[in-house]
Amino acid sequence: MRSPDPVQLADQLRGVLEPVVHGAGLEIDAVEVRTAGRRHAVKLVVDLPETSTAAGIDLDDIARLSRTAAAELDPHEHLIEGSYTLEVTSPGVDRPLTTPRHWRRNHLRLARIRFTDGDTVEARIGDASEDRVVVAVPGKKQPERREIAYTDVEHAQVQVEFKAPPQSEVDLLAATDGTDSTSANEENR
Repeated sequence: MRSPDPVQLADQLRGVLEPVVHGAGLEIDAVEVRTAGRRHAVKLVVDLPETSTAAGIDLDDIARLSRTAAAELDPHEHLIEGSYTLEVTSPGVDRPLTTPRHWRRNHLRLARIRFTDGDTVEARIGDASEDRVVVAVPGKKQPERREIAYTDVEHAQVQVEFKAPPQSEVDLLAATDGTDSTSANEENR
C-alpha cells in the first residue's frame, strides 16, 4: 500500500489534533510530516492564541500536550502507515512571519523583511491587519513609518535584540496604531 502524500496527511492529522490542542489552550501553528520509506516524523508546532498575554509556552505544557496528542493519534494510526515519531514544539525565533497572526504576536519586535523585488529592510513591527502591516524603519534622524502589503513580502523574520526598542520607533508606531507607548514599552522589557 502506498503512503499518503505528506501534505494531505498533515491536513488529516491537523483535523485529529486540533481539538486536543485547543483543549490545552493553544493553537496549531503547523503540522509537518516527513516521510522516509515507511517511517514518518510528525511535527506539531503550537503557539499561544493571539489573545494571550503570556510571554511564551511552558515546557511542562508542551510535555503534557505531547502525551495527550500521542494518545489521540493512537486510534488514528490507520492514517499513518508504518511507524512514526511525534515532536511537539513551539515556534522558535527563526520562524518566518507568514500570517497576520505572526506579525501581531511580534508587535514592537524588529524584523528583517525581504521584498519580492529583492530589496531588504529591517523595521520595527507595528499594527498588523489582515492584508498589511505598519512598520517603523530606522532612519538617521527619525524613523520612517511605512505600510507594507503582505503580498509584497517574500520572507520576514524576527531579529534577536538585547536592548529595548528605541523610544522614537515605539512612539511613531503608537501614534499610528493607538497603542499607549509607555505600556507597550514596559511590556517589551
